[in-house]
Amino acid sequence: MTVQAQSALKMTAISKHFPGVKALQDVSIEVRAGEVHAIVGENGAGKSTLMKILAGTYQPDGGTIEIGGATMGHWGPREALDRGIGMIYQELSLVPDLSVAENIALGRMPRTGPFVDYRAVTRQAEEVLAELHSSIDPGARLGSLSISQQQIVEIAKVMADKPSIVVFDEPTSSLGEKESRVLFGVIERMREAGIAVIYISHRLQEVMNLCDRVTVLRDGRHIETRDIAGITPDQMVQLMVGRELGEMFPKLDLEPGDEVLAVDGIGRAGQFVDITFEVREREIVGLAGLIGAGRTEVARAIFGLDPIDTGEIRIQGAKVKLRSPRKGREAGVALVPEDRKGQGIIPMLTVRENFTLPTITRLAKRLFVSPRRERSLVRTWAERLKVNPPLVERPLSAFSGGNQQKVVLGKWLLADPTLLILDEPTRGVDVGAKADIHEIIGEFARDGGGVLMISSELPELLAVCDRIVVLHEGRITSVIDREQATEETVMRAATGQVTA
Repeated sequence: MTVQAQSALKMTAISKHFPGVKALQDVSIEVRAGEVHAIVGENGAGKSTLMKILAGTYQPDGGTIEIGGATMGHWGPREALDRGIGMIYQELSLVPDLSVAENIALGRMPRTGPFVDYRAVTRQAEEVLAELHSSIDPGARLGSLSISQQQIVEIAKVMADKPSIVVFDEPTSSLGEKESRVLFGVIERMREAGIAVIYISHRLQEVMNLCDRVTVLRDGRHIETRDIAGITPDQMVQLMVGRELGEMFPKLDLEPGDEVLAVDGIGRAGQFVDITFEVREREIVGLAGLIGAGRTEVARAIFGLDPIDTGEIRIQGAKVKLRSPRKGREAGVALVPEDRKGQGIIPMLTVRENFTLPTITRLAKRLFVSPRRERSLVRTWAERLKVNPPLVERPLSAFSGGNQQKVVLGKWLLADPTLLILDEPTRGVDVGAKADIHEIIGEFARDGGGVLMISSELPELLAVCDRIVVLHEGRITSVIDREQATEETVMRAATGQVTA
């Protein structure tokens, strides 16, 4: 039997129930050593629950787990770690105030007598970061790093334990193209070393390019496992949702109206220079570029989070000085941020409370909020946006990422903006939720709104946007109409090979 054919992990007839919910029903999966095995499915399909059982976080109600052919008895987080299970979750598990090296060594700091050996801590971090082809400074404070750099540190932390089975949960959701290529190289080396890799991603093209086999889950059940060579992305989607979907990124054919936004030569020291473009009514304009190009920084400035040093911003033809988000809201600007967990929602609050955060004063009568009016409005919007289930008094933390993103969108649509800025609006959400979010964006544009959309998924920008403004190192290198836009033309501009 070859290394590739040996069974590294076998989970058989795994079941898990929560109050009122059958999260997993008799799910079986086998992953081979030296294999990259994808698990795909909509949010709520059971992927996370299955992986939390593998990690020892949850105990299954039924079924067995075998590691390297041996059936496991008592199974918890310590046993999972001891048996070589490495978990890289979408949500980071790092400490912002510690250094990169300390985060990588957290829980197993090398010591000399009673003291931590910080030279060994740094040396270990340098070695594992070098394996990842990363130039991150081991001495840097973690909180000073970008989201994408923090994700590289998360991967380094797991790799320092020399795992035999590694689970990647949406690992490229915060990475740019260059960093993703580095990650794919690391995964390829894992495959060559005989490590079993489980790869969870909503980016089906990544699955097609990277993985050997794919297992599809739907509604807590195992639907099918196939060799990648024997399945197409469209077939994967159909298995995931149990139905055929129309175009994932439906094109809108709308007639642009009056100017909603105009930025004229705006700049901010160290971030972007001489940015000029406009967004009109019933128009979706894309903002493309690699990580560090300045896309998010431009969006933050237009919303009023960061002041501009030069140039001017006009909203519906009127020059505005947006010195704060409150000024941005008053001018009719809404921003759905890149980091929904850190900036877009308050997880412990209910769906209703999150929905009405930006508009609470509009719902108030005298000094009190009308609970009846608030509940009625939120319930209507939750149903319109297909929040599932539409239980507005449930804490938002109990909902999937796709539903949380719909609430972030909904709270700003409830504020009735004229300009909607979207920073990675479909990052980390499943294919069904992605289609719903595109439908919401399309409805907003049809109703006369202007949309400025940032996305790292080029197919999304190419299909949805009327024009694409491309940034490279804080400058506009190209503005491309839909008819002329291709992945090649956008990437040439994003890498600085062409200039405006």
